[in-house]
Amino acid sequence: MSAMVVDPPSSSASTSPWVEKYRPRLLCDVVGNVETVSRLECIAVDGNMPNLILCGPPGTGKTTSVHALARALLGSEKSYKSAVLELNASDSRGIDVVRSKIKMFAQSKVNLPPGRHKIVILDEADAMTSSAQQALRRTMEVYSSTTRFCLACNVSSKIIEPIQSRAAILRYSRLSDEEVLARLKVVCAAEEVSYADDGLEAIIFTSEGDMRNGLNNLQATYEGFGFVNATNVFKVCDQPHPTVVKRIIKGCLENETKLAMKELETLFNSGYSSLDIIGTLFKVTKASDMPEGVKLEYLREIGERAKRASLDEDENTCDEFREKWHRKQKSLMN
Repeated sequence: MSAMVVDPPSSSASTSPWVEKYRPRLLCDVVGNVETVSRLECIAVDGNMPNLILCGPPGTGKTTSVHALARALLGSEKSYKSAVLELNASDSRGIDVVRSKIKMFAQSKVNLPPGRHKIVILDEADAMTSSAQQALRRTMEVYSSTTRFCLACNVSSKIIEPIQSRAAILRYSRLSDEEVLARLKVVCAAEEVSYADDGLEAIIFTSEGDMRNGLNNLQATYEGFGFVNATNVFKVCDQPHPTVVKRIIKGCLENETKLAMKELETLFNSGYSSLDIIGTLFKVTKASDMPEGVKLEYLREIGERAKRASLDEDENTCDEFREKWHRKQKSLMN
């Protein structure tokens, strides 16, 4: 099936990113993290929403869940638009934003159903400065009767403890392969995407439980080639092909060191960085069928090489900077 050639779709075939087009609007449509989403459904039924901290890897549905919860609580779209303020804290992370935008929104008057509150959604909240978080803590206290806060972050430990103690913490985990595959098939059916099974497997492999990444890779592959198979996916994602990496691991297991080194040199000469190759080695080894003790030893060695490779890259960058700086000093002296 990899030899099949299909004309890429026309530019009019898709008018918006599939990530946004197929973003769930109801809590029941959110994929994965069933226990966490069920807690949000209970909050929607009860109607009394506490301050929330949603933490977990990217692309697991944190922000989507908050917006779905806001729609369930506020009812009409008009109330949703007027009573929800969303800020990306990685861009608007200073104390001035808390004192101006957030405080002004908390003070504003909005007509809402009885017992409902205005909602402030702070995405990437772990990027906020410490002073901004301290100001936010005070704002949460003063306007607790009218406004609720939802903080989405990757690492909850970067949120100061006074805020953590004022909020319920919900944790999200990466989506399973089955959950990602099910949603990919739904999108493929809706968009009439031609695909091979190994293409969807490749998307699952590259996405690593990140639904947003998986849908973006699916759309990019389809619009670029018109057909989704493993070869096209890895061309778009620009990652070493797992088949080649499997041959490297097999050569190591069977003491065919020369064969493994030859495959490794082929990957390196193809333009992949050492970190790209090491990352794919880790994922393939983790999913491979080998004795548990051997797998752990391989993963330990791969992790050590990843550490050394990252340090080498940093050192090379510093060396280049030093050379440029010395050249500049010499030019100024001359």
